[in-house]
Amino acid sequence: MKKKLIKADKEFKNYLAELEDPKNNKEVNYDLPKNATPLQVAKFEICQGILAYQQDNNLSDKKLADKTGLSIPEMEEILFCQIEKFTLDRLMTYANCLFAPSQVKVTIATPLSRSKQTIIHAH
Repeated sequence: MKKKLIKADKEFKNYLAELEDPKNNKEVNYDLPKNATPLQVAKFEICQGILAYQQDNNLSDKKLADKTGLSIPEMEEILFCQIEKFTLDRLMTYANCLFAPSQVKVTIATPLSRSKQTIIHAH
């Protein structure tokens, strides 16, 4: 009985290690870090805007990738908000392929703390 428990515990630990391995997190939706920088927020919002565009227009990953000139794996990285894999200018280029220039804008707002914050909206 004890051997079965040890084996089950070892199998469970191996399973957890596999789940925690970053290369196995291909289809995981990423969120912003707790203290996200304005750059991280801007990149995240562009990714979210591209995902909303896909859903609103009922487009497959392949059709969306074709419209932006990306491979399907690269498009999936955007759709899952893997913002560390893209620069802001690259994301802006892809958003420009989907949205009219008047739909992509940068807004600099002064929040209550009086520090400047950059927000990018893609509608």
